[in-house]
Amino acid sequence: MSGDTPAETLLRSLGITSPDEIDLEAIAWSMGAKVREAELPSCEARIIGFQDQAIITVRNSGDPRRRRFSIGHELGHWIHHRGRSSICRSSDIGNPGAASQLEKQADRFAADLLMPRYLFVPSVAQLKRPDFENVDELATTYSTSRLATALRCVDIGEWPVVLICHGPSGRRWFKRAASAPNDWFPREDLDPSSPSFPVLFGTVERTRTQSVAANLWFDRRDASRYRITEQSLKAHGGTMLTLLTLTDARFA
Repeated sequence: MSGDTPAETLLRSLGITSPDEIDLEAIAWSMGAKVREAELPSCEARIIGFQDQAIITVRNSGDPRRRRFSIGHELGHWIHHRGRSSICRSSDIGNPGAASQLEKQADRFAADLLMPRYLFVPSVAQLKRPDFENVDELATTYSTSRLATALRCVDIGEWPVVLICHGPSGRRWFKRAASAPNDWFPREDLDPSSPSFPVLFGTVERTRTQSVAANLWFDRRDASRYRITEQSLKAHGGTMLTLLTLTDARFA
């Protein structure tokens, strides 16, 4: 179908019509790649190929959903970077703040493979609002991690949201949906009066979705005149993920 990415074209050619049919080992086999698990103390996954055959090795410990994304990521290398051996650290896979262009291309292939738009967009359309509860529901449906699913929701652009990752020293990265205005940039610091502050620096695991003044999150002279919704939760490695929804009609 016109507009499909290489991963989506592959899925359609295999007749995949629902998320539970996305069997990565079988898909890899159809591409000439065999998947195996092993102890990998220094990396998350690797692929070694010769001509039209490859072996993908993924770490045999950790989150199964993370392993699925790692397999998809290595298949992205197989499609786009064939002829190279690839050894990917945990920080290389699914990390929008640190990945090289090659790793980002492999991440995009993995996202398209695990959450193809022709299935994912209708799934998002059935949800009432952007929040982490709905992100988790999608993650269960597609057997993907919360982070990968949240990033996919931003990529799809159906919700006017900004996804932000903070560490104790400040903002690490952010990603804005195409439907969100591109002249609003998140602050580097986390405002102590934000309801999310105890998530990053305290024992609160997550906040509920709530309306706040936009100047808590955006460094603009007029930001205090706008309202947004925020929701945050603790994430991997002492970080915090925040989903901001730009709901004020004046953002349009």
